[in-house]
Amino acid sequence: MFANVAWDEIGRATLDTLMMLGGSLSLTILFGVPLGVLLYLSGRGRLTANPVLNAMLSLIVNVLRSIPFIILLIVMLPVTVLLVGTSLGVLGAIPPLVAGAAPFYARLVETALREVDKGVVEATQAMGGTTWQIVTRALLPEAMPGLIAGATVTAIALVSYTAMAGVVGAGGLGDLAIRFGYQRFQTDVMVVTVVLLLIMVQGLQMLGDWLVGRVSHR
Repeated sequence: MFANVAWDEIGRATLDTLMMLGGSLSLTILFGVPLGVLLYLSGRGRLTANPVLNAMLSLIVNVLRSIPFIILLIVMLPVTVLLVGTSLGVLGAIPPLVAGAAPFYARLVETALREVDKGVVEATQAMGGTTWQIVTRALLPEAMPGLIAGATVTAIALVSYTAMAGVVGAGGLGDLAIRFGYQRFQTDVMVVTVVLLLIMVQGLQMLGDWLVGRVSHR
């Protein structure tokens, strides 16, 4: 039934996809959280309102979010080579993945922070808390369910991004689906890769929902 499926290649491709997802998601959170906090703090009526900074950050975020990921992959090829020395494989896929996902996650972080009760911020200010203390001890802990939910949504988006990265030789399940499932008309390979991606997405969603539930009941 799966005559064209080389299970060892499927295993390597799955591992490559998981490595791309893990590396890019970690860096996306690393860059996305500070960017989202800056967007929130510099907004009108916030703790350190700065319209110029907010406008500049918003422009950068909106520009990166508006570029289709397949175009971003191609545009960033020289930058990717400069940063990691190659545009191929797992390593070559991570810079464009982060560039595409970090602005998206930053907006989700900003939205989660906006939903924090103003009373929590005011109480921390009344106790003499600095901006750093307000962010780390009030805003981020209170927004944690939203931050985790946003990370889950971003991780699922990254799964689809990793599949598209196969177009430029990034490896993973997307590359396998394109080279064998599409170009060689091997439907069984396409079916297996799609099912694995669906399982991956479902697993991420279940894990994210579980973590949100654990944090929300503290």
